[in-house]
Amino acid sequence: MVEGAEVVAHGRQRRCSDGAVTTNVVGGGTLSRPGALRASHRGEHAVGQGNAEPTGKPKRPATAGWTTKRWLAVTAAASLSLLLALMLFGGWILARSTAINTRLIDHSTPALIAAVRLESALADQETGIRGYAVTGQDSFLAPYREGLRQQEKAMTDLRTATGGDRATERDLSEVVRRAGQWQARIARPVVAAADPKAAAAERAVEGKALFDSVRSAASAQQERLAADRAGARADLQEARTLRNWSFSAIALAILALTASVFVGLRRGVTDHLDRLSGHVRTVAAGEFGHPVAGTGPADLRLLAADVESMRARLADELTHRDVAQANLAAQTEELRRSNAELEQFAYVASHDLQEPLRKVASFCQLLERRYAGNLDDRARQYIAFAVDGATRMQSLISDLLDFSRVGRLATEHQSVDLDEKFERTLASLSLAVEESEAVVTHDPLPVLEGEPGQLGMLFQNLLTNAIKFRSPDRAPVVHLGCRPVDDGWEFAVTDNGIGIEAEFADRVFVVFQRLHTREQYAGNGIGLALCKKIVEYHGGTIAVDAAHSPGTRIVFTLRKAPPRVLLPRPLDGERGPADA
Repeated sequence: MVEGAEVVAHGRQRRCSDGAVTTNVVGGGTLSRPGALRASHRGEHAVGQGNAEPTGKPKRPATAGWTTKRWLAVTAAASLSLLLALMLFGGWILARSTAINTRLIDHSTPALIAAVRLESALADQETGIRGYAVTGQDSFLAPYREGLRQQEKAMTDLRTATGGDRATERDLSEVVRRAGQWQARIARPVVAAADPKAAAAERAVEGKALFDSVRSAASAQQERLAADRAGARADLQEARTLRNWSFSAIALAILALTASVFVGLRRGVTDHLDRLSGHVRTVAAGEFGHPVAGTGPADLRLLAADVESMRARLADELTHRDVAQANLAAQTEELRRSNAELEQFAYVASHDLQEPLRKVASFCQLLERRYAGNLDDRARQYIAFAVDGATRMQSLISDLLDFSRVGRLATEHQSVDLDEKFERTLASLSLAVEESEAVVTHDPLPVLEGEPGQLGMLFQNLLTNAIKFRSPDRAPVVHLGCRPVDDGWEFAVTDNGIGIEAEFADRVFVVFQRLHTREQYAGNGIGLALCKKIVEYHGGTIAVDAAHSPGTRIVFTLRKAPPRVLLPRPLDGERGPADA
């Protein structure tokens, strides 16, 4: 049976610029390296570009220009700088508005109120002096005395509100000076006089003039403070207007910046990524002839160049694969033809070759029976040798046919109950078991996928060997163990027989390799080789456990689902074994 094939001819296809496909056929029995075609692609097209540029024009490297990371970094830095500038400007506007508002609330308005209270305190003093001068009663001096206290408090509040402003200090000093003159020349003399009416009458004209000057100074002070307050209010209104316009401008600037960043990222990065993604999706859909062109930042162009290189390599490999598959299909067809011929040979071997052997054995036995009286012992021995040779030749041909059929005949795998299969095999060997007084046991066996006939032959050969190669001084004890492993089951056939030396552990699985003579142990030397082929056909392994002693322990594995093997079928029109 032919078990493998080598591709002896292959070709290579490449797609030209006009869409035609050409094939380069290379002989020699080996596949040409895909890089040869890729080199021709690179010579025809610039990496990352749809068409080749005119000769003499320098090609821009894929890494030239700014990368996406650099674009993003510059955009982020510029945006943050602009936002920081806008924040600083907005902070300055708020600080200025707050300062003007603070001046108006904490200085201008309290100063004007204090000035008005100062004038009111002076007016209370003048009212108290006039009432005392008219009545002469001491109770009328209460407004005067309260006015003195309010004057001191108003002066303190005014100085606190103005914070030492020079103009305010001058106005206050002038008011205090004139009030002091009035108090010294009019108020205190009237209060100290025994006859307040007479004292007041003597100073009436002067008192009026002095207090009018006090009123004039206080009015001037209030007018200046009112003007300052009006200016502060105007500044506050101007600051509020500037603040509103500034914040509106900042909001518009932020919106414009956001829109600019969005548009910039879309045009500078996202659009190029979308185009590259479209090219990649087209290639992924199976259009391996579609070029991948890169645009935009340098790293995107470099990525596109890498994808284009990968696309060209995949296109080369796929073309190479198609050619190899075509050659493989041709070789598979040749294998089918060859295996069909082997089937014919197997049929001839199983029928036509064994028929003469059966005739030889039959006629030799017929001669022995018919001429038994005329034959001496040597003649009978010669006839026995001839019959035994023909019988062993038939057995050898049968074993070789069984060995060649493993893995070659297309039979469907099916569920096999190994418990049932083992019991049937053991029943078929009942005579050998009884004669040898063997004790055969087994663990619970699983159900798995396989070929029932081959698995039966596997058990039969292993049990036959375990019983055959027994120790002469004790009855054979055979046990079939089983345990699950990763992807299947591990089995172990253990006996107490003569055992196998470690140096012969691999040799026993070779066809026709015997460790003993036929006089010692009968057989053709095919049993364990057949077991190995059956196990390997089912996707497992088999080996002798050289460390086991005494006796022999053969360990083999079987997968839960054996691999499906593509088996050759007979060609149409050719005769199979059943048709001969």
